[in-house]
Amino acid sequence: REIDVLWTLKSGASTESSADEPLGCSTFIVAIGHHAAAFLSSFILDSVCWEVVGVVKLWNEWCRTSNTTNVLPTDSFCLFYRLISDPTVLLCQCSCYVAEDQQFQWLEKVFGCMRKEGLQVTILSTCPVADYKTQESTLTLPSPFLKALKTKEFKEQVCCPLLEQPNIVRDLPAAVLSYCQVWQIPAVLYQCYTDVIKLDTVTIEAFKPLLSSKILKSLVKDASESTKILKKLLTTNETHSNIYI
Repeated sequence: REIDVLWTLKSGASTESSADEPLGCSTFIVAIGHHAAAFLSSFILDSVCWEVVGVVKLWNEWCRTSNTTNVLPTDSFCLFYRLISDPTVLLCQCSCYVAEDQQFQWLEKVFGCMRKEGLQVTILSTCPVADYKTQESTLTLPSPFLKALKTKEFKEQVCCPLLEQPNIVRDLPAAVLSYCQVWQIPAVLYQCYTDVIKLDTVTIEAFKPLLSSKILKSLVKDASESTKILKKLLTTNETHSNIYI
């Protein structure tokens, strides 16, 4: 159940996560789950502007990460990208399940490679609307919707309402946010509550208000191109979810 983080920062050669030189990083965007990863693929990632610089290898009862960087929406993977024009901007797409006993390893090995001074973290994730605690009936909620949770050090304006008590977040998104709180790193988690399990346009586009945030505003690519990529992602997903008899 060991987690391996491999970086390919120099001449394509893989290096272990315990690199002597920590990465200088000003912005770290983490998309956890298929919907959040698909949002970044559609609206932020561009093969011309970004390069793959790392990968996490892990396995557990629920997943085994894919061995290729040419991933499909249904694949389990955890890849790191770096903005070519500004190498201090890192992005992580994590579509694999990280078990509870592996989360501390993931945090130590990923954040252990980065300088924490001047770092700001943005986390995107989804969870079932049934997990949202409110006095209203969840049937009347305008699903999907966004809620934010931030660390004490995060001083910027958030793009949606804050998550109310007694709601909690869990799994890897909660672990990343807690790590940032302990290490006094400015961080914000945007959690999308949805009633849809499989990839769908409405849930992915629920993250669109974040495109106006200070962090993502400068990274947004052409809107028409984003729509094409989103349609392609969903078409590929539908093809792979068919059952033939």
